[in-house]
Amino acid sequence: MGLGCKLKLDLFITIFSIALLSSPVLSDLIISKVDRRIDLTSHIVRITSTLKVENDGNDPVSDLLVAFPDRQAKHLAFLSAYPHVGKGKTKGRGASLPVQSGQSEGMPESLTSYTVSLPRKLAKGESLTLEVLAVFAQILRPFPEQVSQGDFQLVVFQDSAYYLSPYAVKVQTLTVKLPDARIESYTKLENSKAQGSEIKYGPYENQSPFSYTPIVVHYEYNKPFAVAQKLVREIEISHWGNVQITEHYNLVHGGAVLKGEFSRLDYQMSPHTKGASAFSRLVAKLPPSAHSVYYRDEIGNISTSNLWSNSKNTELEIEPRYPLLGGWKTFFTFGYGLPLKDYLFATQGKRFVNISFGSPINELLVDELVVKVVLPEGSSDISVSAPFPVEQWQETKQSHLDISGRPVLVLQKTNAVPEHNQHFQVYYKFSCLSLLREPLMLISGFFFLFVACIAYSHADFSISKSSASYLAKLQWDEVLTTIQQLGNIINRCLTIHDKLESSLIELSRTGNVQACKTARKAADSLFKELSKELKPLLTTLQSSPQAAQIFPKAEELVAKERELQERLIAKHSIVVDCYEKKLSGREIENRIAPYQQKVTTLRQDVDDLLEYLDEI
Repeated sequence: MGLGCKLKLDLFITIFSIALLSSPVLSDLIISKVDRRIDLTSHIVRITSTLKVENDGNDPVSDLLVAFPDRQAKHLAFLSAYPHVGKGKTKGRGASLPVQSGQSEGMPESLTSYTVSLPRKLAKGESLTLEVLAVFAQILRPFPEQVSQGDFQLVVFQDSAYYLSPYAVKVQTLTVKLPDARIESYTKLENSKAQGSEIKYGPYENQSPFSYTPIVVHYEYNKPFAVAQKLVREIEISHWGNVQITEHYNLVHGGAVLKGEFSRLDYQMSPHTKGASAFSRLVAKLPPSAHSVYYRDEIGNISTSNLWSNSKNTELEIEPRYPLLGGWKTFFTFGYGLPLKDYLFATQGKRFVNISFGSPINELLVDELVVKVVLPEGSSDISVSAPFPVEQWQETKQSHLDISGRPVLVLQKTNAVPEHNQHFQVYYKFSCLSLLREPLMLISGFFFLFVACIAYSHADFSISKSSASYLAKLQWDEVLTTIQQLGNIINRCLTIHDKLESSLIELSRTGNVQACKTARKAADSLFKELSKELKPLLTTLQSSPQAAQIFPKAEELVAKERELQERLIAKHSIVVDCYEKKLSGREIENRIAPYQQKVTTLRQDVDDLLEYLDEI
């Protein structure tokens, strides 16, 4: 199904739903003038409507209805209304007006309505100018939904050229602001034209209530769709003078999904054409007093970030480890500290924290925003004042030196946009005596530690030399020393074995039989000396009760080593005798084969027994 068919179907459904109205909503209000401005320069769409409202009836009117089609209302993330105050150059916004959601009587089911409370009742013939700001999240549709690395990203936006209202509209205009002048297509109506990066519709006059004329704008949008699927902001309050803020991001590029493979080489050589819709950095605007800023992800700290600070704000440029293309995700955390004196205040026996709610990152849409305010231990009577509805509950966090834990106020908001980054207040009671809890714990801990050290230094923990445990320890130490000496002698014997083997290798190379006989004679002499040294050690182990389980292994070790000596000497003698008789190499191997096999087995047994004794 092509773009035209898909969009026509959506628009037909909307028009058909509105056409089912049996009668317009009755009201004494009329809108004499509407100037609408749709800002499509970001993936977060903002529609600003300046309304001049008049009361054409006899009864005073205190409310104004604002309506959106259900298809559009489900993307509505923020709605606010302001009266215009002053005239000429002094004209500006007044205080925000209360806005309540809820279906009004007489409003068709296909529309979602909101009620704006006017700053004053409008009597007959009076007028008032209001500005209504509607912010929409994820209302832009990438089309096509998948693009390759070298393609530009195109998106579609749908709305009405007429202001959808339950009131009659005398005069209205519409301006659509685009990122640039590259427009794929747009709906052309009477009194419509494109000028650079703007599309203008109107003026249109004398439109009846619920007038709706669909328009579609298909344009190039190569900016990132920065969407945080989940953001957890933890604001930890310490009455020792610091506010620590930690933010955990689960970020995704919500634009057209990358089709095919990604080439980093192409991206680095031509990032504006081989990855035009990708983004490699974000900018977070922090308070000017922010300090101790850090930025890391699941791997560790990321050094490819920059920080600029002046008297007005602190800007942190966040650069992920890799550029994000459509559908790609990344996880990262950054944090910073703030001075408590700028955010903590007192009123009517309570303290309250006044701090911003949303993310400091520019043009970031947050699907699920969780704000956790961690208060000092001992805080009570906790309440919150937020400029918009939020879900809230309380938790407890255990930290160092805590006894009962710190109370945590948790606030949750879905579809959070930059307009939600307003200040909110958390009120609580906290006794100054609670500040002494942790210092007293530390002082008490160090005091008892010093007392314990003093007691330890003056106490006599020595063991009597006549006690059974002391004598048993001496006997065991003697056993260990004996075992170590025995192991050293066996290792010396094994060294002599290696020298005998080396003499046979030298014999095969030089044929010097006399040198080989000399080496065997020297080995015999050393074996006899070492055998004498082993006898008293075995006697000591045999007589010690502590070595009852060890002596059989030691005795077996000595016996195995002795047998190994005999086999090696016999093998050595046979080899020398064969060389004197000038026998061939094959005959020599056949004669010593039985001996060699036994030597290998005995050597392995000796090594295993030595390892056993070393582990004692």
